[in-house]
Amino acid sequence: MLIYNKSIAIVGGGPGGLTLARLLQLKGADAKVYERDFDKNARVQGSPLDLHHDSGLAAIRKAGLLEEFKKNFLTGADRELIMNEQAKIFFSDHETKVGENFGHEHFRPEIDRGTLRQILLESLQPETVVWNSHFISMEKENEGWRLYFKNGSSAYADIVIASDGANSKIRPYITDIKAFYSGITMLEGNIYNAKETAPNINTLLKGGKIMAFGNEKNLLMGQKGNGDIGFYASFKSDEKWSSTNGLDYSDKTQVLEWFKTNYPEWNQIWYELFENAETPFVPRPIYCMPFDQNWKTQSNLTMIGDAAHVMPPFAGEGANMAMLDALELSECLTSEKYNILTEAISVYEKNMQKRASIAAKESLENGKLMHSENALEAMLGFFNSH
Repeated sequence: MLIYNKSIAIVGGGPGGLTLARLLQLKGADAKVYERDFDKNARVQGSPLDLHHDSGLAAIRKAGLLEEFKKNFLTGADRELIMNEQAKIFFSDHETKVGENFGHEHFRPEIDRGTLRQILLESLQPETVVWNSHFISMEKENEGWRLYFKNGSSAYADIVIASDGANSKIRPYITDIKAFYSGITMLEGNIYNAKETAPNINTLLKGGKIMAFGNEKNLLMGQKGNGDIGFYASFKSDEKWSSTNGLDYSDKTQVLEWFKTNYPEWNQIWYELFENAETPFVPRPIYCMPFDQNWKTQSNLTMIGDAAHVMPPFAGEGANMAMLDALELSECLTSEKYNILTEAISVYEKNMQKRASIAAKESLENGKLMHSENALEAMLGFFNSH
């Protein structure tokens, strides 16, 4: 095996990084994960993930974790309501969608990010994850790399795999290709204990998801497993909107006034989201990697997930691509087909670049559609045809 007796550092403990560590350890590899979070109890932000049959779920199956996943996924959280800005329902699959249909290519079960992280963490060998390891820089040392962290520590690895997200600090060691702005920004909010704090929205959601469209803007929201709600106001904006709008993201009153001003046609029922959200709100400008990106393969360094191919979230492909990256990279690194590591990594990177380009194009097109004048009609056509 090409990685026999080699130490592997995976930088970033998201779904992709932890899946990769699990898959490599199953093959006997020496893999460690360096994660910036202080410890395993750090609150995992973000909406639940819907895992797809041929990517996220394929990695879960290969990792031997499907039964554990089945015990923990959010039954019914994939059910969808499509509304207009007045909260009028135009589409619902609550009555028709089957609660559990594993093995069907269109079944996309949802799971909380924190729960998925827990499942993956518990599958790893003790001490695999080195917490409080905020990557700062690295330099070549012997045949590998010396990594330096914010807490003053350092570590050596023969192979480094970047899994450190859209703002990867390792990516510049591989390529100088940068992502482009998609034209869309999302403002994220989270409501804890929504049954008590946002009862009207909680009742409207019915444990599933809502996509509301109107006037080239969206509200997107979903139920989390612990009774919380995650939501996003999504709109076209200047790239620098988040730093130039004068908003104090810790001030709910200010953010609610912004919503009333910028979503003037929208029903007052939505105000409950902003009135009861935890602060601060988080602005997220949405970026996408160029579709034709490629770089010269290195023998001891590569990347997976958003570090490799950040894309808009409008096709639900981000985490799925990261977990499929983990699956394919683990297979290349542990295969006996390749004579040298550069060859194994090159095969992975070429396949990854190709399929990520297809997924990114779809995500970008969906984003344009969802923020168009006829977004509601377009999305109804899409869902009704599926």
